Amino acid sequence: MFEQSQMPKGRPNTMNNYGVLLNELGFDDTFVTPLRERYLQPLTSLLYPDCGGGYLDSHKAFVVKYSMEEDLDLSCHYDNAEVTLNVCLGKAFTDGNLYFSDMRQVPDNERRYTEVEHVVSWGLLHRGQQRHGALPISDGERWNLIVWMRSAAVRNQLCPMCDKKPELVQVLGFGDGFTQEKAADSPKTVDVCAVV
Repeated sequence: MFEQSQMPKGRPNTMNNYGVLLNELGFDDTFVTPLRERYLQPLTSLLYPDCGGGYLDSHKAFVVKYSMEEDLDLSCHYDNAEVTLNVCLGKAFTDGNLYFSDMRQVPDNERRYTEVEHVVSWGLLHRGQQRHGALPISDGERWNLIVWMRSAAVRNQLCPMCDKKPELVQVLGFGDGFTQEKAADSPKTVDVCAVV
């Protein structure tokens, strides 16, 4: 009988095929949670108070890879997050700039786009609901650290992905950042929206 591998198994997200979920490597408690609580939340509370930046209590963190033989780019999308951190970790690559547009509620025919060079060791903070993407790299390999930061206070009111009051299904870990209070003698559970 074979033992099940303890190597990471999950895809980073539904759009990227190559990378790793940092919680599968044990980085949540030792790296990502302290990063979010001590360093990022003081910034996000000032920059994004209107979208929960002061109440970020969970996250999903992953590394994605772009290379000539694998994913080259990422189409326009918005994130399952209130605020996103995107850090270019590097390697050598050519092209592959990021582009940003309006919030997702703006109709396609009214959008404006701004291109931003993605520089190794630089990070970008943006609202999760802001439409954005990555243009194709033309050479080399690029790795990015992505942290989707979430606020239960915001998403318990309205799911940012389906725009409905969440119908919660219990899961382990941070889930998608939804919470549901239980009785005082039982711990808080973490849930995901069943509607999405």
